[in-house]
Amino acid sequence: MGSDAIAIRLLDWIDGHGADLAKVEAVFTRPDRPAGRGQRLQPNPVKLWALGRGLPVFQPERLDDTALGQLAGLRADVALVMAYGQILGDAFIEAPRLGTLNLHASLLPRYRGASPIQSAIAGGERETGVALMRIVRELDAGPVADEERVPIGPLDTAADVEESLAAACVPLVARALPLLALGRLGFREQDASQATFCRRLGKADGALDFAAPAAVLAARINGLFPWPCCTVEIAGQLVRFGLADAPGLETAGGPAPPGTVTGSDGEGLLVVTGAGLLRVRRLQRPGGRMLPAALFLNGFPVPPGTRLESRPMPGLVR
Repeated sequence: MGSDAIAIRLLDWIDGHGADLAKVEAVFTRPDRPAGRGQRLQPNPVKLWALGRGLPVFQPERLDDTALGQLAGLRADVALVMAYGQILGDAFIEAPRLGTLNLHASLLPRYRGASPIQSAIAGGERETGVALMRIVRELDAGPVADEERVPIGPLDTAADVEESLAAACVPLVARALPLLALGRLGFREQDASQATFCRRLGKADGALDFAAPAAVLAARINGLFPWPCCTVEIAGQLVRFGLADAPGLETAGGPAPPGTVTGSDGEGLLVVTGAGLLRVRRLQRPGGRMLPAALFLNGFPVPPGTRLESRPMPGLVR
């Protein structure tokens, strides 16, 4: 049960190397959604994967009695859920013989909710992971069976970490399925006092306040790429920032207000912040491609002394 490309690596493994442990009987995924300039209905990656293998695909808009009957009719041993986008009721959770397990892209109980990958990177974390848990009616609060940890590098974006987390699902499920089949898969309750929550993101979250430290801004830029992406108006155009770091450089030639461009060092555009210089390594103009800073600045010069406007940055985690 899933709707996002993060599940494809695990599905490929089950379909191939994991076939001696399990077999995918069917896929439940979200209904097709309009996408692209023409806003035509488009299938998601999980549906395309299933259709390519001739598997039944169920796309209920609501998980009603009809959908429950479809699930029960499969007589499945277990349902695996990852980034499905639907809330499961008790009857759905209990329909498979061995229950329903969820793969959540964080080290629970931290970063429960809709944007765990982006929020962990934007929060400056140096490690995240995938947790395998039983689903309960409370958001991401079920007992955890196992987890697979994944490092976050200083230049990792959400796209990079998502790819690593997709790969981490394979050893996690490979360890769990044999134990589940034998009735020996143990679970531990989460410490609710340590729980944090991250919400669904929107375009407004791409704001940058240059009064913040460079390390905070770099983490936010990397965490919110490719969506919703941090943007700054430069010369009347909304420029997207795709990668940044905080190289530990200080402003030369005296203090300058946060948001002031001091030039570039060959690797990125340098911007004064509340603490240290921010180096923006990849940028994109409207209608263009995301480019390394040197190539971008060849066609879109940003002179030293340019002042980038700050905007308040909404909080991502509570």
